[in-house]
Amino acid sequence: MATQVGLGDRVPFLARLDEPARHELRSLGLPQSVGADTVVLHEGEPSTHVLLVLDGWLRVTASSANGHEGLLALRGPGDVVGELAAIDGQTRSARVSTMSSARLLAVRSADFRAFLERTPGAALALVAVLADRLRIADRKRLEAAAHTVPERLARLLLDLVEQHGTEQTDGIAIAIGLSQRELAGSVGASREAVARVLKELRDRGVVTTDRRRVVVRRPEVLRRIAGSVHSVTDAPRPASPRGGAERRSMGDATGARNGGLRSGRPAKPPAPTDPPALPDQTALPDPTDPTGLE
Repeated sequence: MATQVGLGDRVPFLARLDEPARHELRSLGLPQSVGADTVVLHEGEPSTHVLLVLDGWLRVTASSANGHEGLLALRGPGDVVGELAAIDGQTRSARVSTMSSARLLAVRSADFRAFLERTPGAALALVAVLADRLRIADRKRLEAAAHTVPERLARLLLDLVEQHGTEQTDGIAIAIGLSQRELAGSVGASREAVARVLKELRDRGVVTTDRRRVVVRRPEVLRRIAGSVHSVTDAPRPASPRGGAERRSMGDATGARNGGLRSGRPAKPPAPTDPPALPDQTALPDPTDPTGLE
């Protein structure tokens, strides 16, 4: 069975709807333009609306009782956020903030529920989205026990390269800016453990890092380290009703996630050339390094 540590939906919610349903849902929304690093949904607040992402990217995070904050997901064009609280009437289970400027549609919770009740196809599409998210969450829990931090982080970086990679002269830059704390929360590790792995990868010339920026220079090494931790994008994706258009913007068209690099080349890195595996994280050097992400 393929395992997965991806952060996004394989096919966004709006891409699963037929054109009439998509048009009706969008007609219910109030357009919003939001700047970067803005909290749009607060953890623990009552639900008044759901958000549909037309353009831009959002981060979904949640905090534990001891103050640890984990990155749960990234949501982009075509995705829906805030749907759980709108459906069950409970308070919001996570905080959602923008990673860049974003265009959103806010649909009142009551209107969203009524739309699902009169549009069975849309209700089933939402169930499919939630089923995908549940599978990913289940597999991530298993990965935390079955694989090391270097393996999980390597797989996450490869996922981000495939979904958000931009080719540059020095490698493939991950366009989504994530801090060490956010990377650690995504792979279920401490910030210190992730810092150690990143330093080892920098020392080997596999990646370069700056504040909230990672450039992957040798993806084949990451593939070797990741081993049996397979990406969510390695599995066949369910076809959307429109056959899977680009996902970069949902302002005028809706489709599945863009699977390739932005230059148009295939996102899959070349086959490995038998690089050495990364040592176990217990043998990695001290994490203190001013050139890291934070």
